[in-house]
Order: sequence, then structure tokens, then C-alpha cells
Amino acid sequence: MYAPERQQEILRLAREGGRVDVLSLAEEFQVTAETVRRDLKALDRAGLVRRVHGGAIPAGRLDFEPDLAERDAVAADEKLRIARAALAELPGSENGERGTGSPGGRGFGSVILDAGTTSARLAAEIPLEAELTVVTHGLPVAARLADHPGLTLHLVGGRIRHRTRAAVDDWALRAYREINADVLFLATNGFSLEGGLTTPDLAEAAVKRALIRAARRVVLLADSGKFEQRHFARFGDLSDVDLLITDTGLSPDDALAIERAGTEVVRA
Repeated sequence: MYAPERQQEILRLAREGGRVDVLSLAEEFQVTAETVRRDLKALDRAGLVRRVHGGAIPAGRLDFEPDLAERDAVAADEKLRIARAALAELPGSENGERGTGSPGGRGFGSVILDAGTTSARLAAEIPLEAELTVVTHGLPVAARLADHPGLTLHLVGGRIRHRTRAAVDDWALRAYREINADVLFLATNGFSLEGGLTTPDLAEAAVKRALIRAARRVVLLADSGKFEQRHFARFGDLSDVDLLITDTGLSPDDALAIERAGTEVVRA
């Protein structure tokens, strides 16, 4: 396959899937990662894609938002490692700080689980012996925790966005204004030092801002493919985050730059 043909196919894949990553493309076309990077660079120069950490997204698609099933299939192994590393940050865990109370009156600490595929994986990994108060506005997260014997689960209501199965708008915002949790496990569609924390939807961004205000400690769960991605709605800065848990796809240099700006980084 000639380079122009390969680049046309890369563009098609980017437009259909919302993003492409270097390693998958290299395997798909049986070429080196450096060849793929040159292809992406050529497409970027032509204004057809925008290069991001580890791959590219279609140009002009900062509002693009894959549905839940598509997002759940992306970086599945990395998300599982991130979720398991996040267990250490639960109140009452070996590394986490024991909470001083909970809104439901039960459990040794309180956490907020943001809506997101990595958050849902964390929910599935919470040990059965854990005693916590958990608040979430994500239906998939709540479904995974509904039968957990040691949890007091609070489901925040609101208008449900079909793409993310998350509650948004005023009802959700009012509920989070009444909460003071020990730890927030935050999700994002993109993060960077300059671009901050971003997501495609303004209503989801408003809820995420409320989450950050509702917790004493903020732990961001984000795979490395989201680094340097910028979406339409900005809801915070990396300085709002106490700890970023990501995967080893984030380079040591990028991790160091984030830590120098004040956010601890764990590469799982």
C-alpha cells in the first residue's frame, strides 16, 4: 500500500472511530510506529486530523463523543490497571485516609464515583469487605454497586444523557452542593497542562465542576490516550487534581512535568 492510500484509510478510521492510535495503526498496516507518525504528521499538516498523545483525532471534532460501548472498549487493559491502582486511594485502605463520617451514617469513609468507563471498572473492583458510602450520578457505576453488601449507595438523579448514562442538569448540581466527600474519583475525556480538564458536553462539564467542589481529595482516573486531548467544554485545571492515576503510556517526562505543576502521578 502506498503512503497516500494508507493515509486515506487512516483518515477514514479516524472519522469513523473518533480517534486512532499509533500502535494499532502500525499493526493494522504492518508498518513501523514511526511510519504511522509520519502519516499522522502529513494528515495534521493538511488540516485533516489533529495529533494527540499516542495518536490523532479528526480535525474539527472537539465535540465528538463516542457512545458508552465504544469508549468501554478503548484501552480496556489500561483502564483495569488504573482501576486496581485506584483501590489504594479508597478511604480505609492501606494508603487511603479513613474518612471522618458519611452522609448515610454508615461506613468508614465517603467517595464520589464520577460517571465513566474507568470509574465503572473501579466500582467492579471494590472489595466485598469494603465499608463505604458511595455517591454517583452514573447509572453503570450504580448498577455495579447496587448489590454490594458493605456499601451505602446514593444515586444522584437528573436528566440522563444517553451517550454516557450520566445524570446532569440542576437536580444533579443541587445534590452535589449538599455533599462533602472524602475522595472524588474523577473522569475526563481529555487532560493537559495547558488545556486543563475537558469533556465534549457543557452539562457534563457543569456536573464535574460540582464534583470537584464536593470532595476534599480529587483523584483523576485517565488513560494516557487522553493526554493532550482537548474537547469543547473545560471544567477544571490539572491543579484541581491531587493525584492522577494513568498508565505507562504516559511518558516519564510528561509525568514529571505534571508533577512539577503540583499533581502527583501514578503510572499503573
